[in-house]
Amino acid sequence: MSLRERLNDAMKEAMKARDSARTSTLRLISAAIKDRDIAARGEGRGEEGVGETELLALLGKLVKQRQESARIYEEGGRLELAEKELAEVRVISEFLPRQMSDDEAAAVIDQTIAALGANSIRDMGRVMAELKANYTGQLDFAVIGAKIREKLA
Repeated sequence: MSLRERLNDAMKEAMKARDSARTSTLRLISAAIKDRDIAARGEGRGEEGVGETELLALLGKLVKQRQESARIYEEGGRLELAEKELAEVRVISEFLPRQMSDDEAAAVIDQTIAALGANSIRDMGRVMAELKANYTGQLDFAVIGAKIREKLA
């Protein structure tokens, strides 16, 4: 079942259950996906919209935005708003693949570097592109970039 189908099914279930918080979050996800689809059509990438990889990247971005907002709300003493943001993070995270552990990530980086024959920092872009193509949503690329740079230096 594709990610779009899973999101649509979850939306229907949330609406039937009259779960307003979950429905609201799923509508937010749906709106973000539609925006990305419209932008893709504007770039001439076809009528079917964006692919699974871009959707996973979008969901990851939504999670990071909510986590940052929750942190800011907590610092400002607005705990009820922080909790709302964290509840949205939990809903969005249901549709993301499981995050790799540090050991798994290190193994994947080593395998990718070996497969590409990367041996200098100039190859970092190729390694990152390969990892993004295969492991979007499973790795935090802000952290992974530093690890790749360390291994290729």
